[in-house]
Amino acid sequence: MTTFSPELLLPAGSLEKMRAAYDFGADAVYAGQPRYSLRARNNDFRIEQLKQGIEEAHARGKKFFVTSNLLAHNDKVRTYLRDIEPVINLNPDALIMADPGLIMQVHEKWPHIPIHLSVQANTTNSTSVKFWQKVGVSRIILSRELSLKEIEQIRQDCPDMEIEVFVHGALCIAYSGRCLLSGYFNHRDPNQGTCTNACRWDYKTHDAAVDPNTGEALATEKMDAGFNFQHMQEEADKAFSACGDGQRHPKADQVYLIEEIGRPGELMPIMEDEHGTYIMNSKDLRAVEHVEKLTKIGVDSLKIEGRTKSLYYVARTAQVYRRAIDDAVAGRPFNPALITELEGLANRGYTGGLLERRPANDYQNYETGHSVANRSQFVGEVRGVRADGWVEVETKNRFAVGDTLEIIHPTGNRFVKLETMQNKDGAAIDVASGNPLRVWIPVQGPVEGALVARLLPETAASVAASLS
Repeated sequence: MTTFSPELLLPAGSLEKMRAAYDFGADAVYAGQPRYSLRARNNDFRIEQLKQGIEEAHARGKKFFVTSNLLAHNDKVRTYLRDIEPVINLNPDALIMADPGLIMQVHEKWPHIPIHLSVQANTTNSTSVKFWQKVGVSRIILSRELSLKEIEQIRQDCPDMEIEVFVHGALCIAYSGRCLLSGYFNHRDPNQGTCTNACRWDYKTHDAAVDPNTGEALATEKMDAGFNFQHMQEEADKAFSACGDGQRHPKADQVYLIEEIGRPGELMPIMEDEHGTYIMNSKDLRAVEHVEKLTKIGVDSLKIEGRTKSLYYVARTAQVYRRAIDDAVAGRPFNPALITELEGLANRGYTGGLLERRPANDYQNYETGHSVANRSQFVGEVRGVRADGWVEVETKNRFAVGDTLEIIHPTGNRFVKLETMQNKDGAAIDVASGNPLRVWIPVQGPVEGALVARLLPETAASVAASLS
């Protein structure tokens, strides 16, 4: 058991999501200043929303950080101090920044405002932490590219500096924020807040040949849908190892063209070498199983990524990581059911990122029998309650009479077998076909602000049996 408890920091893409984050266990949230953060798009926070958010946070005894972390070009440097001043006057608990010049300007003009160094600054060693500490930064958000061992070493080397670590959310396919794909393909610079996530587009592959005169990659024929880079590399490696003269097999340095599904006919060259082919879509970070270790290390804040994610994502991740932190602080062993609950979120597959150089499932299989066995889908939000115990649900996805539903609430989750349902006029219906319907279902117990998920078929039967 430990008396130290790390801060749980959640994304706030809107005031509604901020409130859900706090309701489900967050100690603090972060929201972006649109022109100067990496969420220039899909950002509900203007100065009025920032003001309301900060006031609500402080009224609840919570913290509210404002993200202002782009690496500025000169046109934004000229307007930055003017635009950040009204934000600072709202008394946020900190600014999250990355640009050294902007940090210098803010610290000189407003030395009282805490500055947290963004992950965009790619801090990977103790010396850098000490440098930023000397120039007045109060917290370092460490690079996602660090291992647990490296984080622990930084904690030991810099005991009086606050450190923050990402534990959940999307990963860049480059050092955080340094990817050029979006800027290259459609002139939207990731570090100016307009990343289009080109690494996650749906690409097709085409065979190609190199023009010996120009060096240009030219399409030859469309490749088979079942083309497998790893298989091709293995074949190339076998051929190379069999070459007695030590010459590389030509397949090992083959050139290919890729085509993104939304841009037919636009063929872009890629190379494959002896190390493999690195396109492109990273799995999502999930480090809930490492919360205990990070707590013991003494990491001050555990951060979840996802300001553009859904209300359900915010509530579920806040609830799961809150429980993981509380278990770690109380000395309770890790509960694999927490992994199960995260499987209900939309994800690209999960990875521990670089926290462990050897993945945790090489040592223990947390997945089989837990994650696979209890998945769910977000289907609605509770919008009202009647005196007879029926609740109004604004639907997000389809569900029907006979389904087993999970009611997700800050006081605790529970399962109900849906026996009956009514439309908004009170008539009995069997199916809620999805957004934007409003339906009524009977639910007992606390429901204000609850979210509703439907258990998927492979697990609904076993849970329903336990309810009967």
